[in-house]
Amino acid sequence: MPSMAEQELFLPSTPGKFKDKSHSMHRQFHRCFASTSTMFLWALFLVALTAAYLSFQSFVDSGSKYFSSAWGGIHWERQVRSSAQIHRQNGFSVLVTGAAGFVGSHVSLALKKRGDGVVGLDNFNDYYDPSLKKARKSLLNSQNIFIVEGDVNDARLLAKLFEIVPFTHVMHLAAQAGVRYAMENPHSYVHSNIAGLVTLLEACKTADPQPAIVWASSSSVYGLNEKVPFSESDRTDQPASLYAATKKAGEEITHTYNHIYGLSITGLRFFTVYGPYGRPDMAYFSFTRNILQGKPITIYRGKNRVDLARDFTYIDDIVKGCVASLDTAKKSTGSGGKKRGPAQYRIFNLGNTSPVTVPMMVGILEKHLKVKAKKHVLEMPGNGDVPFTHANISSARRELGYKPTTDLQTGLKKFVKWYLSYYGYNHGKSVK
Repeated sequence: MPSMAEQELFLPSTPGKFKDKSHSMHRQFHRCFASTSTMFLWALFLVALTAAYLSFQSFVDSGSKYFSSAWGGIHWERQVRSSAQIHRQNGFSVLVTGAAGFVGSHVSLALKKRGDGVVGLDNFNDYYDPSLKKARKSLLNSQNIFIVEGDVNDARLLAKLFEIVPFTHVMHLAAQAGVRYAMENPHSYVHSNIAGLVTLLEACKTADPQPAIVWASSSSVYGLNEKVPFSESDRTDQPASLYAATKKAGEEITHTYNHIYGLSITGLRFFTVYGPYGRPDMAYFSFTRNILQGKPITIYRGKNRVDLARDFTYIDDIVKGCVASLDTAKKSTGSGGKKRGPAQYRIFNLGNTSPVTVPMMVGILEKHLKVKAKKHVLEMPGNGDVPFTHANISSARRELGYKPTTDLQTGLKKFVKWYLSYYGYNHGKSVK
């Protein structure tokens, strides 16, 4: 016997008629399908809504990051003009590239202190800890120096800066530094040290008035040269690293722009600059950190176990050389991108003239830190480093009045004092 549920399927809904089982099931199927389709459409709608929200949130996040570092606008232009204001008679308005860098920040402060107008430009890259660059920026901001966050390769930005301010001088210190890092990221050196330099020179040649340019070359251009001390007239066609090659290329490029467009250009070959707010990738800086943390330091030796030596130059002496270069730079002779007469072109060594071996430098650090270093001595690898540097500064002394006054003993004492203060070092606490 069929069950009651089964019988109900065949009971007539109207007297004399029977309920068609297939027809009833067909209607139920349609209801189910319609309900499922609706749910599916709603699900699609919710997925699309979620995706749209996430996309919008991503846009907002990236947009806020973009706009926070964007340039332009009335307020931004006022900041640039205010920072560029000159506060001394016959003062300069100087665009300092790499202003949040080691040398750039010190030069900017020195110029501002004496009453020159200074506008900084820096891209705050992460070659080393950007927090140190931010700290330098805060230091400059406290002295009313405005730093534009941007890249020297940004032609539109440079054009805008020269449109706002008729800079009398450019101190070009932005660069990809470091000898060994070039083996890891060679393209960054071409981007910054060659392409960036050309972009800046292009902006300078069309500026009205054309500024006088002082820029940072490097003692690395002497490469495999064995004649000491290194003189500006020595050969520089045997670079030992890509970094050195880009700086040598920069010297050739600047000479070309001087010759064709009448730009007044002075190149400075820095010799191992050190001091407070220095670069963490430099040996003296990383040695200090590792010694305090009880970590071993690696000391390289040259051929035949000869100690490496460097012409360590304290930052204050380098700053004096940079400022003197600006003070003695003659005006560019071009206008509207056309040369109207021969323009000044100079290259100077800025060093200390007293090379010190790396082991001696470590000994000085040990003395000021009151901690013995754990030394690991190795043969120098073929990574672009050279065994020694030694500057002949007779030309800079004669033409710039350049005279370094800080020996390594004194300079490292000042650096250690800064380091311990900046990183909040206390015995028993870790040091960054």
